Amino acid sequence: MADFGELVLVLGDLHIPHRADELPNLFKDLLVPGKMQHVLCTGNVCSKSVEEYLRTLAGSVHIVRGDLDVASGLSELPEQKVVKIGEFRIGLCHGHQVVPWGDPESLANMQRQLDVDILITGHTHRNEVYEYEKKYIINPGSATGAYSPFATDVVPSFVLMAIKGGKVVTYVYELRDGEVDVSKSEFVKKKE
Repeated sequence: MADFGELVLVLGDLHIPHRADELPNLFKDLLVPGKMQHVLCTGNVCSKSVEEYLRTLAGSVHIVRGDLDVASGLSELPEQKVVKIGEFRIGLCHGHQVVPWGDPESLANMQRQLDVDILITGHTHRNEVYEYEKKYIINPGSATGAYSPFATDVVPSFVLMAIKGGKVVTYVYELRDGEVDVSKSEFVKKKE
């Protein structure tokens, strides 16, 4: 069996039960407890039961508070967090604090403030994975396809990262027309 390194599930903006009833069944079938070593969630899980479910998926689970989590009884979640996996410092933040929302320069500014190699944010409900200023920025989109103030036709998505040393292979999973599409990209940490 191939050694992918550490597997990291990245997801967010579930909005269960307010904007979506549950994760899509095709996604639930893929998210097998114990297969991933880490879960990083950008927030707006919006219910304690969803938070508890995410904590069953891996031994290392990090969830930050989205703008709608406080009203759902999840006010104890941190606003942002930095974790180290492999050779990467990874920053996690919901993204509503970054203005304009989803703006690459504003995200790069937060990345510098947190001093991280990879910044993971959400809030826009659009998945994006790209390199910017020799760093990596990831937005997993909405795992449930929950609508946002910007779009009602949100494609359900999440990200799986395989981290081995200073290399990360990123797989973006999207649910389109009843099937799961997967795209892949790679990022290698630049030596200082």
